Formats: sequence, C-alpha cells, structure tokens
Amino acid sequence: MLFNTFVHIPGIGETTERRLWQAGITSWDDFVEPYPEFLSGQKVRLIQDHLARSRVQAGQQAPLDFLRQLPAAQRWRIFPHYRDSVAYLDIETTGLSFTDHCITTVSLYDGKEVFTYVQGENLADFGEDIQQYRLLVTYNGKGFDIPMLERHFGFKLTQAHIDLRPLLQGLGFVGGLKGCEKQLGLDRGALAGVDGYFAVLLWREYCRTRESRVLETLLAYNVEDAVNLESLLVQAYNLKLAGTPFAESHRLPMPEMPERAFLPDPGLIDRLRGRLRSAY
Repeated sequence: MLFNTFVHIPGIGETTERRLWQAGITSWDDFVEPYPEFLSGQKVRLIQDHLARSRVQAGQQAPLDFLRQLPAAQRWRIFPHYRDSVAYLDIETTGLSFTDHCITTVSLYDGKEVFTYVQGENLADFGEDIQQYRLLVTYNGKGFDIPMLERHFGFKLTQAHIDLRPLLQGLGFVGGLKGCEKQLGLDRGALAGVDGYFAVLLWREYCRTRESRVLETLLAYNVEDAVNLESLLVQAYNLKLAGTPFAESHRLPMPEMPERAFLPDPGLIDRLRGRLRSAY
C-alpha cells in the first residue's frame, strides 16, 4: 500500500488521492504523462519531486520518514513494506500507572520468534536487542509501554511506531486490548479473563515464592499480548483496505501463531482469583 499512497505529499489529501486512483494512477510508477487535467502544472511538479524523494526513502528502508509525512489515520499503510523488521511489544510492570512503578517483564515478537526479558535476569538485554528493528507495534504503547521503556533504559526509541489503540478505535473496536481481541475473534484459552492487574499479582506472587510456574504463567500472559498484536494489525490493515481499490489485491492472510514457549498454570490462576474474590 505504501507505493499506492499519495497522501504523504504536502497538499495531497484523501480526496485528491482518490481522484488519482480513479484516473488510473494507482501507484507511484503510474504517475506519468499525460497527467490528469485536474492537476495544475505546479501540483504535478510537486508530486514528481516528492515521489523522487519517496523512492529514495523506500530504498533506504526509512519508515520513520513516511510515518512523519503520513496523516496519523493513514500510518497503517507502511506495515507490509516493513514487516520483515517489526517488533510487536508488550510490557508488564509492578503497577498499572506510569509513575512509581517499574518493568517486570517484556515480550518481543518479530513475526517468527518470541523473546522475553525478565527483571533481575536478562531485562538489560532488551536495550540492545530492540535496536535491530525499524518498526514497533504496540497497543496503547504511545501512552504507556514506550515511555516506560525509555525511562527504564535511558534512551529514546526512535523507530517508527504503530499504536493499535487509535487505529482500532477508528474502526469501532474499543474495550482495551482484550476487548478488541474478542471482537476480532481471538481466543486466549486458559488466559481468558487474565488482565494487567492480574499480571501485577503474578509478579508479586513470583517475588514471594520464586516458583517457576508463577513466572511461566506471567510470561505466557505477556507473550500472548505481544503475539496477538500481529493478528490485530493484519485484521485492521485489511479492514482499512476495504475503503480503497486494493481491497482484494493487497489483502493480507491471517498470520500463523507461533508455538507457545510458556504455558499458564490454570490451578494457579484459579487460586489467585479466589484470593481476589475473598478480598472484596
């Protein structure tokens, strides 16, 4: 979809882009003479100059340049072009607010492999590992995950970033990550009903007991959050395509889910739920 996009050009809005598509100019390579009559000579030169720069940026694999140029509501378009260098990210913390809490675990999924990072074990490795990716995908990461990671590691994550929360909200899907998953047909199985606050309790339980099954349950939850981001983004991408001439030609198949490296302990989950119920 990136090479079919014209709204990243200053002065070209969605209406003009659609007129270009209707005139048969459906890709950058199609912008050749004779140009549509509705474009002035000045507008033609503007588009020519900007497309020349766009081709260079695409060749340099510079997603951040396109992200800055695209309207916020159209940034989903870069996804397939940079899919081979994407990191789906999710973090868990010692609390649900931004202040006075720290990161406990991080899950990173690159579409092929899952990587996990745990406080007190290998969390420091994340700072180096994340540098190899050009595109970050999160749910509500702009307001939580990314600032938390930047505060912890002391550097800015300068990669291009797609936050699924506003993208899915624009498509009518609300209710947080778990609510969006349900509406889009994703099933968490034994982890159904486990949420961010439960992840806080799991970390506290792990600190108290140091039992591996507790940490594994927490990581199973954290990994599920990260892995499901790919399916959500693919579905959102396909839904956004529905309003373009490329609904069929550019449609992405649903991704295969990776083999789960961590399995939740249903008995532990039930026991912690019982403690929660008795506390209220």
